[in-house]
Amino acid sequence: MNQDFILKNRDIVIVGQQPWDIEIGSNCKNIAIEFSKHNRVLYVNSPLDRITKLKPKKDQKIKKRINVIKGKEEAIVQIANNLYNYYPDEMIESINWIKNEALYNYLNKVNNKRFARSINRAIAQLGFKNVILFNDNDIFRCFYLKEFLRPALSIYYSRDYLLYVDYWKRHGEKLEPELIRKSDICVANSTYLANYCQQYNKNAYYVGQGCDLSTFSDKQAMAIPADMVNIPQPIIGYVGALQSLRLDIDLIAHISEERPDWSIVLVGPEDNEFKASRLHQKPNVHFLGSKAPELLPQYINAFNVCLNPQLTNQVTIGNYPRKIDEYLAMGKPVVATRTEAMSVFSEHTYLGKTKKIYVPLIEQALREDSEEKRQERIRFAATHTWENNVMEIYKAIAAVQH
Repeated sequence: MNQDFILKNRDIVIVGQQPWDIEIGSNCKNIAIEFSKHNRVLYVNSPLDRITKLKPKKDQKIKKRINVIKGKEEAIVQIANNLYNYYPDEMIESINWIKNEALYNYLNKVNNKRFARSINRAIAQLGFKNVILFNDNDIFRCFYLKEFLRPALSIYYSRDYLLYVDYWKRHGEKLEPELIRKSDICVANSTYLANYCQQYNKNAYYVGQGCDLSTFSDKQAMAIPADMVNIPQPIIGYVGALQSLRLDIDLIAHISEERPDWSIVLVGPEDNEFKASRLHQKPNVHFLGSKAPELLPQYINAFNVCLNPQLTNQVTIGNYPRKIDEYLAMGKPVVATRTEAMSVFSEHTYLGKTKKIYVPLIEQALREDSEEKRQERIRFAATHTWENNVMEIYKAIAAVQH
């Protein structure tokens, strides 16, 4: 196989969970941009469903979708050269609450047929031929698209283990393995998910994860944030959403109790469990709240050691933690929970399974930190670009086609 294979001059249709106008960052949007450097790309928003249509019409996103369905606005919007965003001009039914499997499968096929019919109109309008279908982890709405769109190649992209979540669990436990099995290729952003996909499809590949690390750099002198100036060092910090489903509150409390001379700084929005936790009674635990994304590098830069104190469950075990790349891009030592997905970082981070080992690992990270190690971390993080991520997807395509 040609290691430098780059897919060129193809027409790619991307479907998935996240629309183009989503406010938060999206793996799939970054992948679409990278695809469009050498190919034409149609990025399809998920179709409007009936329950969403009945919601208050103040949301401009919902208004836009309704207007497209009514023919009052254009369905195809050009984002950039070779990149188009499509608002489906048909509505689908809200059916996930249906427990009867036969009825659900019938209605889901009807929904897929409507969705595919809409996509085919966009394909025809743009003159796309011999398309590649790239499905970003959407099990239900895209289950039959291979049959209805008849792409030259179908790719399923697994980037989260969805079946732990009730919404996806009910019907997804049966449908996702079937979708993986019938896809021509499966690609995954963690080794855990790649191994999961390989249970059902031999053409399943780990392709890594891209990150935009342009704002995370140790090269510029960063001022210490005002709300951290009076916090005593060493500072052991975490940046990100404070969600009890993903983070181990007891572990954080254990660290604070074992080493009261350390300051533990948590930057990010709290869920209700974090707000009610005993961490707020710990004098050396500092909650600094949400910060604008562009300010996060300043906070990371002020940490002596960065943490990712994950719980180990079905939500986290296969999840690629992009924050680790951000920490490493700043040259910071990182202590994190050992999971299969974290194996990618094993040579550049300190990994532990139990709360008892966390404190010794943090002590080791503080003791061993050096300029040489900082530069190694920065160089490693720099390999996780979107360009490299998509290159791995191209290699997977080449492996199947040759």
